[in-house]
Amino acid sequence: MNGFSFNLHGTALVALGSGALWWPEQQLLCVSDLHLGKTERIARRGGAQLPPYETQDTLTRLEHDLSATKARKVISLGDSFDDLEAARALPETERRWITRLQVDRQWYWVEGNHDPGPVDMGGRHLQELALGRLTFRHIARPGARGEVSGHYHPKACVRARGRAISRPAFLYDTDRLILPAYGTFTGGLRSHADVLSRLMQPGTHAVLTGATPVAVPMPR
Repeated sequence: MNGFSFNLHGTALVALGSGALWWPEQQLLCVSDLHLGKTERIARRGGAQLPPYETQDTLTRLEHDLSATKARKVISLGDSFDDLEAARALPETERRWITRLQVDRQWYWVEGNHDPGPVDMGGRHLQELALGRLTFRHIARPGARGEVSGHYHPKACVRARGRAISRPAFLYDTDRLILPAYGTFTGGLRSHADVLSRLMQPGTHAVLTGATPVAVPMPR
């Protein structure tokens, strides 16, 4: 299992190359911004026709991470569905897939701005979740400490051997962690965007996802 180990607010965590967060002590896997049903939502609103496989791709990667970590707890950190109608429109095969992943696991759906209400998908639905010294919520709050959030889909760009490499990235400082988007077709926000620069402290690191997660000073 490829990952980058770091410490947040006295808690040992691992940023996985997939974009998931692993908390070994709690046997907990956290993913953010799955945006399941994105292609259905875009088509429903008259947008571009995207390949209709993003939900299957996202669930396949999630199943792999669950198998690799043997996680007993799962937090989906908001915007799990592209909107509430997309959740209701998921095909039955995909709904059963999610149900199968939940078996023998504590599963928490944290509410996001795309899915602000409960969905009929098993597990518990919460505005936020406090565990140990950490608080999990969808959107970061200025001044929070020990906070794990998502929402912004951060990505970072670095130069290596004369070429630019851009990847989804975790951003962490001494007080907070912002997860990359886990879902397919989710896009991203540059780490030097004003909103991220205001939230993150000097000395922040970006952990680029991929086959070998790499930590670099947060590009600004």
